[in-house]
Amino acid sequence: MSCVVVIPARYASVRLPGKPLADVAGKPMIVRVYERAVASGVGPVIVASDDERIVSAARACGADAVLTSGAHASGTDRIAEVAAARRLDPATVVVNVQGDEPLLPPSLVEQIAANLSRREEFAIATLCEVIEREDEIFDPDVVKVVFDENGRAAYFSRAPIPYCRGRFDARAGTPPAAARHRLHHRHIGLYAYRAGFLEQFKSLSPAPSELAESLEQLRAIHHGYAIHVEAARERPGPGVDTPADLERVRAIFAREARSG
Repeated sequence: MSCVVVIPARYASVRLPGKPLADVAGKPMIVRVYERAVASGVGPVIVASDDERIVSAARACGADAVLTSGAHASGTDRIAEVAAARRLDPATVVVNVQGDEPLLPPSLVEQIAANLSRREEFAIATLCEVIEREDEIFDPDVVKVVFDENGRAAYFSRAPIPYCRGRFDARAGTPPAAARHRLHHRHIGLYAYRAGFLEQFKSLSPAPSELAESLEQLRAIHHGYAIHVEAARERPGPGVDTPADLERVRAIFAREARSG
């Protein structure tokens, strides 16, 4: 089955404007992400942005980059525009790699593409990892996911799901040893879709749960589409949302350069 990787990247960011162009060890961040996606070997890689500066930076390194509408509410909408413009076959697997993940392991891109390719009953595939730190269970910036024994996602939430009755009821600060039970999984924001689903997604109305949680994957669940969740084979590196995140990523690249 054919696969395409699309990297949606927008210039406007509340916490870090212009972050796709931020310097990371001598290259724009979007180029670092592009290099990781190419290293996965799953198929052609396309950068999609609403800003000519980002498109130009990507093209300067040899990337296939397209200028998309500035009206898109989400990265998925931007990817859907690319899929339609390139007239992708409905069965093509399209992997969404976020433009602020310069440390994303290429193996995860390959994993998620293969995951969806062999599961025709699912419209979307994504990844997760066990939450090890207790404070993250209650952190609304850490999205949790609950799924069944077949990997089908039941729900995504910023709340601590599943809620451990009794232990959490008596919580004063962080519940003791909450993470030891390995019940809680952090959602990793890497997706694979079929191009045919992306065409359908454009017509789906936002779900009440999606608006409440600010999680667009809940729209698919609300409308009856199945999302497969699999444990990541490798721990992803930190993404970049804030200036502090950017400095952390720069430090990691610097350490890797020194170690050879």
